[in-house]
Amino acid sequence: MRKMNKDGLLLCDLQAKAFEIAVDFAQVSSEVFIRRFMNSNVAKAMDNESVLQTNIHEKDILNMIEEQYGKSEYGSVKYTHNEMFWIGYIYRYFCYTYEMTSIQVYKIVKPKELRGLFPAYHTMDSAQAIERILEAKGLLIDEETELKRQYEIFKKVRSEVTN
Repeated sequence: MRKMNKDGLLLCDLQAKAFEIAVDFAQVSSEVFIRRFMNSNVAKAMDNESVLQTNIHEKDILNMIEEQYGKSEYGSVKYTHNEMFWIGYIYRYFCYTYEMTSIQVYKIVKPKELRGLFPAYHTMDSAQAIERILEAKGLLIDEETELKRQYEIFKKVRSEVTN
């Protein structure tokens, strides 16, 4: 697991803004847009960070996805701007810090699930929200951190029992 840095934050912000404007500019439903994005060439460029060497903007991302998949008006359910921004940010934060591809992260947590978690998790730190999502799914991706966390809990409980 790697620490978030300036490049990672730039990627998170770019993806979040692209997701947000997709509400107004993408003809497909939010879930279809997210599925297309997470499986797209743009997502691969974000995964390998080559997109940082370009001058790409949010609207360019939408155009590239439409170019890759073609025009469609499939689906009608649109998420709110805030939900889409948060979902885009969380997906990229997850990919960046856990060093996973967009496709891998998409398979772990689907947009509908993230939308359901939005009211409770959107005010949390992104790293904490991702940890809770993984914990709820029973997935331990970073065993060393999990062992340290459990050890700290054990020490705390033990000190309370001896006092």
